[in-house]
Amino acid sequence: MALRGNLLVGQSGGPTAVINASLAGVIEEAKKHPEIDGIYGALNGVEGLLKEHLADLRAEPEETIALLPHTPSAALRSCRKKLSDADYARLLAVFRAQDVRYFCYIGGNDSADTAHRVGLLAKEAGWEMRVMGVPKTVDNDLAYTDHCPGYGSVARFNALATRDAGMDTAAMHRVDVVKIVETMGRNAGWITAATALGREQPGDPPHLIYLPERAFDPERFLAEVKAQVERGRGCVVAVCEGLRDAEGEILVSFKHAVGTDSFGHSQLGGVGNYLVDVIAEGLSIKARFDKAGTIQRACGVAQSGVDVAEAKMVGGAAVAAACRGESDQMVTLVRVSQSPYRCETSLAPLEAVANAERPVPDEFIAESGNDVTSAFIEYARPLIGGPLPRYARLKLAPVPKKAGG
Repeated sequence: MALRGNLLVGQSGGPTAVINASLAGVIEEAKKHPEIDGIYGALNGVEGLLKEHLADLRAEPEETIALLPHTPSAALRSCRKKLSDADYARLLAVFRAQDVRYFCYIGGNDSADTAHRVGLLAKEAGWEMRVMGVPKTVDNDLAYTDHCPGYGSVARFNALATRDAGMDTAAMHRVDVVKIVETMGRNAGWITAATALGREQPGDPPHLIYLPERAFDPERFLAEVKAQVERGRGCVVAVCEGLRDAEGEILVSFKHAVGTDSFGHSQLGGVGNYLVDVIAEGLSIKARFDKAGTIQRACGVAQSGVDVAEAKMVGGAAVAAACRGESDQMVTLVRVSQSPYRCETSLAPLEAVANAERPVPDEFIAESGNDVTSAFIEYARPLIGGPLPRYARLKLAPVPKKAGG
């Protein structure tokens, strides 16, 4: 017999350019199942759920739902909250009061942990409820999935931004010799690695790429920057905000951060500015840094069509799986074909996802430690949704001098 009741969906963690596509997938699939009565949205994730701040998503016009996949950030609003034992008891009371039998939580590792614990509590209390995780993170560091919805779009943004920063540096290389491009990424360098997708020809920027998966050596860094500068046309360096030293310590953290979030994460940032100073002191040459900040994770202009489609697909798959009787699982993406590129969905236990993190693997990092490999390019290129816009490259054929001098 089908489990009848209401479905609740929430969004958690950092917003992305496609997290609302997953929300749309949940809503549209839920409407196909007669056993699902109300479709509710938790405002600000579990934080709002504790206050019973819910929205009736069946009341939203169809045209609004149709626009969701192309609307960045979190339409239900997000949160970063680690729940206490008392909080979990309160959530169960809300689930009972609202007859919630299906709970879909869109988020990353921490959200998977929250959803897993919610499911355990409901089971222990004898409340039949199916709990599903919907993957979301620009960091692309969730285990058990080929990649994460949100990554393709942030990868496209940073490929475009780094390519453009490289053109600016090439035009001004006699003045601004080195450009540091700082990207997001706490423990894994997937976002930084994606800057390589902007290259079209050998010698295109970024000329150097540094990921937190390799210990950062300032002296080696200076030598590699110096060698690139001496080739002419400037030097563009992509770096991850989570770069670590030989002892595994974060190289730079944001000086003005106030504490940490409820999961113990401190705010990172500032490595670009730090490296500008390192270059000035060590090489006596001018350097600048560009840092996009949070706009890189939720920029609608840089949405990848592939990312949108897959984000919607995992949302729908979560509801379909729950209606089949699955629970305590996260939807995953499985690459079944590289050419043509195609992914299907599968499932992984929420508990396993919550306790695992996937760094950039060795086969994707160049032996030099300052670039990515062709294997990474092959893996990541399909995710950004087609080729980047073409730019002109002038031949700049010289006109013979006639005035002398």
